Amino acid sequence: MRRTVRIVWLVLIVVVAVGGTIVWGLGHKHGAEMTLRTALVQRRDLMATISATGTVEPEEVVDIGAQVAGLIKAFGKDKNGKNIDWGSPVEQGTVLAQIDDVIYRANVEAAKAQLQQAKANVISSNANVLQMQAKLVQAQQDWDRAQKLGPSEALAPSAYDQYRANYEVAKANLAVAQAAVQQAKAAVAQAQASLDSAEQNLRYCTIISPVKGIIIDRRVNIGQTVVSSLSTPSLFLIAKDLTRIQVWVSVNEADIGNIHRGQPVTFTIDAFPNQVFHGQITNIRLNATMTQNVVVYTVEVTTDNPDGKLLPYLTTNVRFVTASRHKVLVVPNAALRWQPQSNQIAPQFRPAAEGTSTAARRNPPPASAPDADAAMPRRGTVWVEQGEFVQPVSVSVGLTDGTLTEVEGPEVAEGMRVVVGEPLPQASGGPAPGASPFTPQIGRARSRAAPSESSPVGSQPGGGR
Repeated sequence: MRRTVRIVWLVLIVVVAVGGTIVWGLGHKHGAEMTLRTALVQRRDLMATISATGTVEPEEVVDIGAQVAGLIKAFGKDKNGKNIDWGSPVEQGTVLAQIDDVIYRANVEAAKAQLQQAKANVISSNANVLQMQAKLVQAQQDWDRAQKLGPSEALAPSAYDQYRANYEVAKANLAVAQAAVQQAKAAVAQAQASLDSAEQNLRYCTIISPVKGIIIDRRVNIGQTVVSSLSTPSLFLIAKDLTRIQVWVSVNEADIGNIHRGQPVTFTIDAFPNQVFHGQITNIRLNATMTQNVVVYTVEVTTDNPDGKLLPYLTTNVRFVTASRHKVLVVPNAALRWQPQSNQIAPQFRPAAEGTSTAARRNPPPASAPDADAAMPRRGTVWVEQGEFVQPVSVSVGLTDGTLTEVEGPEVAEGMRVVVGEPLPQASGGPAPGASPFTPQIGRARSRAAPSESSPVGSQPGGGR
């Protein structure tokens, strides 16, 4: 009896195993036709770009400083009658701030007094010259009479010598008086210069805007003391015109060869993520910097900002357009990278396909944008389904934007489905399509999600920049 029961159980186990294997085989055969992920060949515009980050900067900035030291006494008024502050519009000549000028006014008054004294000295020196001239005339007359008489009984020799000495002294005194006049006039010029300097320092106490623009930074407060010594302290930062703005972009040395003046640029900012701004390269600075052993160049991009959306110092995500194509056939980069197993290839294509796969591995399509003027396009292969198998389609590989690649060839057409990858394992952790239900599900790795067969070509995984 027990032997009979064992035989029955053994037969049941064999039946179940054989039935499960048959079911698995049927399911595997049926699933083989629909296991590969595909994407459509589409016709669309394609642009190859270089991505970088930058900062919005005013096109021209004027740093307003103080040329004298003192206490900030008050701020001026903008054209709307409000106190000067961040964002205040100012005109050329607008008073920005007032430094306490008590000391500088006193210096002006002292300089004026010194000038008046110097002018008085000039008058005194001129009068002294007249006096010395009169004394010289008298001395000369006495000397002339002495010469007529000569040393004799009428004129003692000592008196004769005295008249001559008086005449020479009078001439010398006149020369001294005339020199004193020149000295006094020089003192007047010096005093005038001191007065001009004192008056200029007094004018410096009033900080005036030299240009028309907008205050983008105010760096002092009322009651703060500014000290002007070796370097001029900065008080205000004025942007001359915010309707024209610049973006300073840091470009890696590996990409700088594809950058040139006049090149179109698009960029976005986090404040307006759904809006794309357009600009143009106006300058490439040659003073490169090195950051972590990487040489970086600063590229200036200029754009219009009529509505004032682009505020200074915003961070930008910039794309330099290096090449573009209009209405070309494109496939995801994954379609050019995917290689089938030998048992997945249609039998009539296996020998040729193996050679094509080897060539494709040796000459893979470019991962980044190629030279737009390349004379010889590179060759590649995409795969299309043929029943339970796939067959190769040879294509010429053109421009790529890092996700999509331009292809062309006699066998490729818009709307064709190309294979982009293998099936994904089921998310529930059950057996994958085509796997035996009796295979233990141990350590099955998860793959990242990918778009379904009906997903647009632009969303297929193809490797971004």
